[in-house]
Amino acid sequence: MASEREVRARLQRAGQEHLLRFCAELPPGPRAALLAELGALEPEALREHCRRAAAACAHPPGPPPDLAARLRPLPPESVGSASRCDPEMRRLWEEEGFRQISLNKVAVLLLAGGQGTRLGVTYPKGMYEVGLPSGKTLYQLQAERIRRVEQLAGQRHGTRCIVPWYIMTSEFTLGPTAKFFREHDFFHLDPSNVIMFEQHMLPAVTFDGKAILEQKDKVAMAPDGNGGLYCALSDHQILEDMERRGVEFVHVYCVDNILVRLADPVFIGFCVLRGADCGAKVVEKAYPEEPVGVVCQVDGVPQVVEYSEISPETAQLRGPDGSLLYRLGNICNHFFTRDFLRMVSSEFEPLLKPHVAVKKVPYVDEEGNPVKPIKPNGIKMEKFVFDVFQFAKSFVAFEVSREEEFSPLKNAASAARDNPATARRALLMQHYRWALRAGARFLDAGGAQLPELPSPPGSREPPAICEISPLVSYSGEGLEPYLQGRELRSPLILDETQTSVLQP
Repeated sequence: MASEREVRARLQRAGQEHLLRFCAELPPGPRAALLAELGALEPEALREHCRRAAAACAHPPGPPPDLAARLRPLPPESVGSASRCDPEMRRLWEEEGFRQISLNKVAVLLLAGGQGTRLGVTYPKGMYEVGLPSGKTLYQLQAERIRRVEQLAGQRHGTRCIVPWYIMTSEFTLGPTAKFFREHDFFHLDPSNVIMFEQHMLPAVTFDGKAILEQKDKVAMAPDGNGGLYCALSDHQILEDMERRGVEFVHVYCVDNILVRLADPVFIGFCVLRGADCGAKVVEKAYPEEPVGVVCQVDGVPQVVEYSEISPETAQLRGPDGSLLYRLGNICNHFFTRDFLRMVSSEFEPLLKPHVAVKKVPYVDEEGNPVKPIKPNGIKMEKFVFDVFQFAKSFVAFEVSREEEFSPLKNAASAARDNPATARRALLMQHYRWALRAGARFLDAGGAQLPELPSPPGSREPPAICEISPLVSYSGEGLEPYLQGRELRSPLILDETQTSVLQP
């Protein structure tokens, strides 16, 4: 470990010597921990990080003045749709996806390095229960979808197949996530096929370019964004692990979408048959000003443009069919070939530009007193996973139904949207639709048949509570033997222990 003198000299070169201002008064243990943390920071990289953070924060917000002239929608030949396609074509995509899964060529990669601050919890989002009748967490739902898609692919092709689950964590989420998985027996997945790794952490920075001391003995650190994936893949030899396993295609997704379809065979098959090296699932924007990034082209290159960068006039533009011209909303759900990830990690990662996030960062004042700011006081620099679209040789987008595939959990219950209640309703409403399509009828307490649509009109609450385990159905398939012609009362929880009871 570097000595205090050596660390001080390195910080002087970085212009950040203030981080040691309480070092002399620290007990031996905390002092050693602080020196170890600071000794790991490369002086030149630290200086440049702090300079870039302050410079980026000083840049005026809003869209670049010439952006509107450089924007174009994706060309139609680069866009597919799960709902507006020929049924036979969809069947071919799904079959190809299942074929690749059966050959052990598909992995999923979860982006789970962020904290649940906006959600109001101190633990990783994946451990959150939204209030389902089963009490399942996001992690459990995702694990069971992996098990089900492995089962479906194996049944189709007569093989035993494995979809490895790579989980990118951070300093904040690795320990709790690993402990949670151990306590739940990895949700009956083979632990050797669940691979956790950490992304980089970067110091939070004041508006004048000084790294923030969170405690006397600790720098305020934050994950480097989900775009930190590409450095982390190299740091932890993840791509080498994928190659050893024979993985060629990787489905990357964000932890907070309760409806996410892991290793979705339709999406995988679409991308593979199109010869894509990079793809994005998208949903149609609900309204022009919806605060989601838009997948489009800038200067002829695929890119996600943040909603704050698109002028209201551009957001309102419509095509000949009356739909929004820039309608493809990004949902952090991506396809990559392993070769593309290797190319990005080895060649293009240094070209990714960090984005500024202005945050409330706890700190210690000049007397060493802890302060919890009531307004933003610091900058966290983040890279975004989608910033690599520009490097793709063959990029595609795949439009899916929002009500079937996208309901993010981002905010606490007090928020109007993207909260635990909206996520829970989205899943239960989906399962209610699946049950009706399978031929079930739900009755109220008096024996009268419940309506198919939510009541009152416009409500998003399902008329009956129906939860279907991912181990029973991945995307609504295979429910007829259990539900067709059945008259059921709420609540219905259909899991792997109940199917034999419901068999005719």
